[in-house]
Amino acid sequence: MIIRNVHVENSPELLDVEVDGDVFGRIGAGIVPKDGEEVVDGRGGLLLPPFVDPHVHLDATLTAGEPEWNESGTLFDGIRIWSERKQSLTKQDVHDRAVATLKNMAAHGIQCVRTHVDVTDPTLTALHAMLEVREEVEPYVDLQVVAFPQEGILSYPNGKDLMRAAVAEGADVVGGIPHFEFTSDYGRESLQFLMDLAVENDRLVDVHCDEIDDPASRNLEVLATLALESGLKDRVTASHTTAFGSYNDAYAYKLMRLLKMADINFVSNPLVNMHLGGRFDTYPKRRGLTRVKELNENGVNVAFGEDDIRDPWSPLGTCNMVDVVRMGVYAAQLMGYSQLMDSYRFVTTNGARTMHLGDAYGIETGRPANCIILNAPNFYEVLNTNADLLYSIRRGQVLAKGEPATVDLDW
Repeated sequence: MIIRNVHVENSPELLDVEVDGDVFGRIGAGIVPKDGEEVVDGRGGLLLPPFVDPHVHLDATLTAGEPEWNESGTLFDGIRIWSERKQSLTKQDVHDRAVATLKNMAAHGIQCVRTHVDVTDPTLTALHAMLEVREEVEPYVDLQVVAFPQEGILSYPNGKDLMRAAVAEGADVVGGIPHFEFTSDYGRESLQFLMDLAVENDRLVDVHCDEIDDPASRNLEVLATLALESGLKDRVTASHTTAFGSYNDAYAYKLMRLLKMADINFVSNPLVNMHLGGRFDTYPKRRGLTRVKELNENGVNVAFGEDDIRDPWSPLGTCNMVDVVRMGVYAAQLMGYSQLMDSYRFVTTNGARTMHLGDAYGIETGRPANCIILNAPNFYEVLNTNADLLYSIRRGQVLAKGEPATVDLDW
């Protein structure tokens, strides 16, 4: 296959990309196809590595309004409502909703997904379903499963045993939620437990960390210290960290040194963080976002995720990572031209680093031929035009193909 006439990751010139079997070959101008070789016309569009969604909850997807709508819009009411909904979970229920959402993701160019799965359930129903889904969708999506203790590790009956069981049964990543534990001491103890569990089982770590507006919630410093001292470092991800946006600047400055030393990843979820954050403020209202701009400027890896797709925490969700980036650049005030041009990295290479995809990701000779083509010459224009997906290519085969939407204007 030859992909012709594309701007590779915002390249000003049009290039061709050779696909040799299921890996990328040459990248350059004027590559001549072999006799009978398939040619994909990129139409002058933007070729990127596939979109990555490093933070989503597929076990809860498409349950908005069940058993009730979250009218308050708070994180805590979302957890309460989900606690009721999960009592009726079946493997088929979780499977069907997750696969439907993953298909919608694939139609928007997402090929890499990390899903958090609630394991505060004595039957581990959602986990069992998601492990089966992981194998089923492997030809189409790289799916990582996080053992996520939605109601706490120490604060939920047999929470530690459920976490151990989830990892033993095949979860790829160890999760946590220290700010939701009953006490700050429980929070710190839960972090030590989950980090030890990850080390013992050679797993990645992704913690819902300080997803609260409370400036006294300081589990991030504990997680970063454990990442540094354990040597896990970039195998660790701190998701949300919205309290970081409420810390005073002196403490934030001190903390930034530790974060750089620890080399951990961050995932911000601009759509849902903006929706859930600041709910207990009158005015001025906080954005509910972590310090994306400052982390980025300090060389700390930050990725963007969707988080919730039509569930008790968010009634909306389109599976389109361009929506996530647009909200992110507005909320984090990353609106300079170069910042906008580079913002695709929040949902591509930065997410791939978070997921530890390594050489299995990226547009380079010899790497798996996974990419997307968007109907715009660069990412600035993608954001301005809601550019359509023209192609999603996986392992050298066309996974999805779209046509640009047109409107006939009689004016």
